[in-house]
Amino acid sequence: MKLLHHRRIANLTQDALATKVGITRQMISAIENGAKPSVDTAKKIAAVINVDWHLFFQDEEMKSGEGENRGMD
Repeated sequence: MKLLHHRRIANLTQDALATKVGITRQMISAIENGAKPSVDTAKKIAAVINVDWHLFFQDEEMKSGEGENRGMD
C-alpha cells in the first residue's frame, strides 16, 4: 500500500499521523518506505486515513503469489 499517497490525501503530516496513531514519526517514515506495521498499528493507521487495514499486507501477498507461479508453465 502507498501510505504516503493516502496520508497526503488525508492532508496529514507524518507527525500528525503518528500522533493520532500513537507511534513515532520515524515508524510512519519506515512504513512509507516499505516496512510492514503490526496488525494493530495497521488497523490504527487505516482508521485514521480511512482505508482497509488489509491493504498494508496486500502487496506482499501479491508479490509472493506471483513468484510462486514463475517458471511453472
